[in-house]
Amino acid sequence: MAEASIPVDLFNPGQVFACLGLAEASNVLLGDAEAAFDWSDPSGIRFRVRARGERSPVEAVLDFLAQAEAVAKLPADSRNTEAWKDAWGDLSLHAPGDPYPFPDPASPATAVCALRAGTIEIPIEHWGDATSRDNVKFWAGAGGYPGAALARDALSLIRDKAMAAVDDPFALGVPQSSSFRFDWRRDYIPIDAGFSLNAHGNIESVGYPLVELLAAIGLSHARPLRVSKLEYVYGVAGRASTRELWLPCSLLRAGLGVASLPFPSRRFRMFLGWPGKEGQARAITTVTEEPCR
Repeated sequence: MAEASIPVDLFNPGQVFACLGLAEASNVLLGDAEAAFDWSDPSGIRFRVRARGERSPVEAVLDFLAQAEAVAKLPADSRNTEAWKDAWGDLSLHAPGDPYPFPDPASPATAVCALRAGTIEIPIEHWGDATSRDNVKFWAGAGGYPGAALARDALSLIRDKAMAAVDDPFALGVPQSSSFRFDWRRDYIPIDAGFSLNAHGNIESVGYPLVELLAAIGLSHARPLRVSKLEYVYGVAGRASTRELWLPCSLLRAGLGVASLPFPSRRFRMFLGWPGKEGQARAITTVTEEPCR
């Protein structure tokens, strides 16, 4: 088993989701992935991950993302095929009878996205969840720019930069015009900031595409607990002391959803606001820690 660790800000929900994505992707690429949040040293909180083989799981995941292409996938008989625009990127249709994770989406915006490199494929599909779980979709795009195109754009921003960020991937910041809105370092509420970027053509917003991509992967099998449209609770499980602890992806997922676990845990509440018209995109505004129950 090869081990690796990276810095993480537990008060940044996107980074926490991205840590799960790092573990999930490591499990797909290498197998037997285990991980833990480690806050035993408050001055340097880390996310530790290990997986089968001798290669660093962080390096393996970033190498995959540096090579991957984003492909949108729709059911063979989807009514959205005619609405798909070539400018949004590649589109693949499932063979008739092949399972699709949710009913044909209402628009191309929430079509399944596959991150594909060679024969390996990692899906992103949380935004189309039709179960009782919240889909944690903070970006607007119904009938417009799809999630698969956002993923494609993010991949293009990290193509030649990902491997150089292996020691601290969440610090990789580049000009980014749109995103999944998971990393709140990029987003803001104009009325709170006192100005709008749209009114200033000479200002570029810096985004964190590795956080965005890995966070989207991390929500494939786990979600924060929704309290309301503008309030969620999320958790982390791991090491509060120097005692070694490794958790499989299944328990990391449960920890994110603030399930009660027999391991050290921390719990956070995040609040969101409307950066534009109410009912469309949401932006994370505040995160507070609260006692674990």
